[in-house]
Order: sequence, then C-alpha cells, then structure tokens
Amino acid sequence: MTANRLRLPVLAGGTTALLGLAIALAFFYAPTDADQGLSQRIFYVHVPLALTSYACFGWGAWKALRYLRSRDERADLESYVAIHQGVIFGALTLLTGSIWARISWGVWWTWGEDQLVLFLVLFLFYSAYFMLRFSIEAGPARANMCAVYALFGVVLIPVSFLAIRLSKSFIHPVVFNLKGPQMTGPQFLTFCVCLAAMLALFATFYAIELAGKRLDRSLRELRELIA
Repeated sequence: MTANRLRLPVLAGGTTALLGLAIALAFFYAPTDADQGLSQRIFYVHVPLALTSYACFGWGAWKALRYLRSRDERADLESYVAIHQGVIFGALTLLTGSIWARISWGVWWTWGEDQLVLFLVLFLFYSAYFMLRFSIEAGPARANMCAVYALFGVVLIPVSFLAIRLSKSFIHPVVFNLKGPQMTGPQFLTFCVCLAAMLALFATFYAIELAGKRLDRSLRELRELIA
C-alpha cells in the first residue's frame, strides 16, 4: 500500500482519537463555569468551530491565489473544497452560537450585535460562492472568477474576528487579550485540544472530499474517452 493510501486512514484515526480526547476534557476535566454552569461547555465547541471556519476560508483563498499564479486546475479544486468545508463549519458555528445564546442569555439571535451580523455576512458571502461556481460552465473562465471571488472574501475574516475583539457585549465575552487567555490552566488546555481536534476534522474532511472529487473527475474523463 502506498504512502498516499496510508495517509488518509492514519489521519482519520488520529482525528477520531483527538475528538474523543477533546470531548472527555470538555465534559469531565474542564471546570464548570460559575456564572453559566454547564452551558458554558459549548464554548469548547463553538469557538473552535468558528476559528476552523476562518482557517477553511483562508486556505481556500490561498489556493485561489495559487490558481491565479499557476493556472493549475488542482488548485482551483482545492480552493472549492476548502470553501465548501468552511461553509459547513460556519453553519455549525452559527447553530452552536445560537443554542449557547438561547440557553445562557435567553435569545437565539440579535441583529444589534455587530460581531454576529459580520460572521453571518461572511457565511453568506461564501455560500454565494457556489451560486457563482455552478452558474458558469466549467473551464478557465469559471476558475478565474471563483478565485477572484474567494480572494475578495478573505478580507471579511479579520473584520469579523476584530469585531469580537472590540466588542463589549455580554454575548461575546473576550477570553483572549494582550494579557493572554483569561482562563484557568485546565480550561485553556481543553480549549487547545478542542481547537486541534476541529482543525484535524477539517483536514480529514478536506482530504476525503478532495479524493472523491478527483476520483469523480477521473471517471468522467474516462467515460468521455470511451464514448
């Protein structure tokens, strides 16, 4: 078995183990928050999901830049898959955030919070990427337009992130500042493991989807040759 065939099972196995460790730490190791109680534990899912979605969109933009420089079709496909994963993680971010807000503060959503609206704008912007991609026939023109679109969207990532840093809202309490993480040692360790688990999950899903897309393309080209 080649190294490439071994890589994905090893990655999936490592991700599964890391996710199990993250869940165990979040529920049984991290201390219960004095103000929010058990509902605060969703922090260890919600924030890593959000940061992973940023990573997905950033990776998609990097691959888009690579495509514009090299015109390599592989980079276009990799950009598409990364953005697809980013939209999935973004949807989960919005879902877990709404659940956390409802349990802790009694609201599902509030339009008066800039950080919430900006993340929604980022999510909708990249969701519209697929409308653009599938409204144009496959080829260099579609790849060029999608790459430019992906690069424009990456500007929204620091804006969305800084909105949370600058916010004074109770909905998004700032736990990282210039003095470091405003958490106890066990909380910070749990957060780091959960973030690593989410990033590993993205890497696994990215590799699986990319392998599937490449196989589908190869089969389609083979059918065209036979026909």
